[in-house]
Amino acid sequence: MTESPDMPLKFLVFLGSTRNSAPPSPPRLGLRVARACIAAINQGSHCAALVDPLDYELASPFKPHFAYAHGKAPAALESLATSIAGADGFIMVSPEYNHSMSPALAHLLNHFGSSLFSYKPSAIVTYSAGQWGGVRAAMGMRAFLSELGCLPVSAMIHMPRAHEVLGTDGNFLDGVDGQEWAKYFARTFIQLDWWATAAQQQRAASGARPPAPAFTRDPSQRNAPE
Repeated sequence: MTESPDMPLKFLVFLGSTRNSAPPSPPRLGLRVARACIAAINQGSHCAALVDPLDYELASPFKPHFAYAHGKAPAALESLATSIAGADGFIMVSPEYNHSMSPALAHLLNHFGSSLFSYKPSAIVTYSAGQWGGVRAAMGMRAFLSELGCLPVSAMIHMPRAHEVLGTDGNFLDGVDGQEWAKYFARTFIQLDWWATAAQQQRAASGARPPAPAFTRDPSQRNAPE
């Protein structure tokens, strides 16, 4: 990832898998991809941290963070909300389920309101053990992340047969052209860097959120005038 002349950026890498192991070989395939993304981000002055859904015990029935009274959310959920609010951008790593994004990733993200994600960019990273690299899931992720407020950059990363590219530590396997893969990752992460830096500068100039009208009582305030 290229160096930015501005303040270091903080990214969260959301892993869209709750499997303890996954075919064709352990450990979890998505964890390899997430580790590769973190390594790419951490090469410069920026930093990235993993958000693993296995680390969060989510309440059932569904109750999102914003449905709790202030200060009453479970500690893990509150901690993640704080991390999201403090991040400059997001990397969403997902396999493909029925041409859609991971249910585990959608479930975790649905626990938080768009106010935590808004005005920050995201990058879409998909993977598979087969030949398509999760590309069809990425199409739906564009709409999902846009609604969440963290608009995805145009470049995306798709990794077919990820187990043949990455080792368990997230490094490229012997015999794999790591330089070409690094350039492929950089195409997306350079865009993410640029937009995250621009958003960081704008937040510093105008505050954490822009002075735009917002509903204060109920969602119907967003409706068009009658």
